[in-house]
Amino acid sequence: MQYQTINPFTEEIVKTFPEHTNAQLQEVIAKAEAVYENDWRLRTLDERKTVIKKAAAILREKRDEFATPITLEMGKLFREAQAEVDLSADILDYYADNAGTFLAPRKLNVAEGEAVVESEPMGVLFCVEPWNFPYYQLARVAGPDLMTGNVLIVKHAPNVPQCALAFEKLFLDAGAPVGVYANVFLSNEQAAKAVADPRVKGVALTGSERAGSAVAAEAGQALKKTTMELGGSDAFIVLDDADLDTAVKWGVWGRMNNTGQCCVAAKRFILHEKIAGTFLKRFKEELEALIPGDPMDPNTTLGPLCTEDALELVERQIQMAVDGGAKVLLGGRRLNRQGYFLEPTILTDITPDNPAFRTEFFAPVALIFRVKNEKEAIDLANNSPYGLGGTVITKDVERGKRIARQIETGMVFINRATWTAPDLPFGGVKNSGYGRELSDLGISEFVNKKLIRVA
Repeated sequence: MQYQTINPFTEEIVKTFPEHTNAQLQEVIAKAEAVYENDWRLRTLDERKTVIKKAAAILREKRDEFATPITLEMGKLFREAQAEVDLSADILDYYADNAGTFLAPRKLNVAEGEAVVESEPMGVLFCVEPWNFPYYQLARVAGPDLMTGNVLIVKHAPNVPQCALAFEKLFLDAGAPVGVYANVFLSNEQAAKAVADPRVKGVALTGSERAGSAVAAEAGQALKKTTMELGGSDAFIVLDDADLDTAVKWGVWGRMNNTGQCCVAAKRFILHEKIAGTFLKRFKEELEALIPGDPMDPNTTLGPLCTEDALELVERQIQMAVDGGAKVLLGGRRLNRQGYFLEPTILTDITPDNPAFRTEFFAPVALIFRVKNEKEAIDLANNSPYGLGGTVITKDVERGKRIARQIETGMVFINRATWTAPDLPFGGVKNSGYGRELSDLGISEFVNKKLIRVA
């Protein structure tokens, strides 16, 4: 596995990084275990809070310095990269400020004596994280788990090595002891060894179904606690009473944010037939108006995909959809220019027997479906192997809530696209994984909830 910075806009190889050797991996695990046992878990919450708050402050002070490698390595629009740095700082601050409340001992009402549930760290955690939000994904595990007293070994995606190193350095600069947060450049085989190592007590992964299945199997073999945040094919339901300004605004943002490379992007547009024609016309016009270009340029509104492999994959997926009977209403091709650019694409007439019906498109590709009523909308939304996020657009909020309760997914947003915030739990069901990150739920995933009973 090659850890390499390739600029998706220029297609140039910027820098290559060597993998850790097996001996170096053993050293990292040993150092993590030692700092956990002898230092980090023994610190008070306030002492850990000082480090995490400092890390958040550094992110804010050096916002552009941190944002630049995001754009360089995976092509995110620079303003979106800046926003990701801000969000990552918000997550660190959130857990630094609220961990004391979340982890406070809880007294139980028992018939006699005393009983209390206390929260204790588990130890060394191994985290496998993706490239599409190179800091946010790291902050989601670092904020809660470092505050609990756990320590982290992180295998980041091979196409964002400079982001991986920057986040490791962030905690060293904030005063964390060496080994509290460690980045590793590993092969898949080495990652499997790390998962199986008895010094590692839990595994968190955000990534593809394939990666999740492999790592979950390895962790299960070793009886390790895991959380999995995997793919998604979120439904974006626009009902007959929807405000179309709201629907189009959030439809475009939900599909095109991060150039469509988002687990909770709006991917399947389920439109009531009454408004489908008008919505689709306006939606198509907005996508046609996007401006491809240098993601560092503030005038650019369409960035490149992260890698050439990602671009070639979505080209094959579009062709597969067309071969299965789908029609291309817009786009469908690589742009004839430098960089890994795909035309914004709209696919229609996708039947359940088309392989594209159950495929996740991790790119600026929107799948369009028309329905006659809300029952058809709910049934179609649930006819997916995924269950991560979803959206319902309606002027009747109570109607939206009723429909949201019937959608088989981990999150549903009414009158806006699915998104994230530090205080909102994030995670899914079905092939989208299990467990939750963020909010008070996220900090409890890798905590030993210990009962202490006094007779």
